[in-house]
Amino acid sequence: QVQLVESGGGLVQAGDSLRLSCAASGRTFSNNLMGWFRQAPGKERSFVAAITWNSAGAYVADSVKGRFTISRDSVKNTVYLQMNSLKPEDTAIYHCAVSRYEGLRVDPADYDYWGQGTQVTVSS
Repeated sequence: QVQLVESGGGLVQAGDSLRLSCAASGRTFSNNLMGWFRQAPGKERSFVAAITWNSAGAYVADSVKGRFTISRDSVKNTVYLQMNSLKPEDTAIYHCAVSRYEGLRVDPADYDYWGQGTQVTVSS
């Protein structure tokens, strides 16, 4: 079993920054793709960012490129999402996830383990 626990969300104003953390425990997944997704009110879950096992491949959605950065610490079994210049449209529940694949995948259906999520709310 793999357990993922997100933290770091909160209520901030537009232009502020947040750093989300995803702590993993249980069965090893060190070679697997890990990603961040978000689900805004009334919308489907969408891809935010993903990172490969050795951090050689880090991918960020166009909608947040230049503002968000994903990183991975294999020793701590933790994945981070640094979010800068936050906008109200970034408001969502943010989930981290582990994929069965090692290469890039952006479809939520290609991810097999999910955290409970952490709420990010950005006011104008």
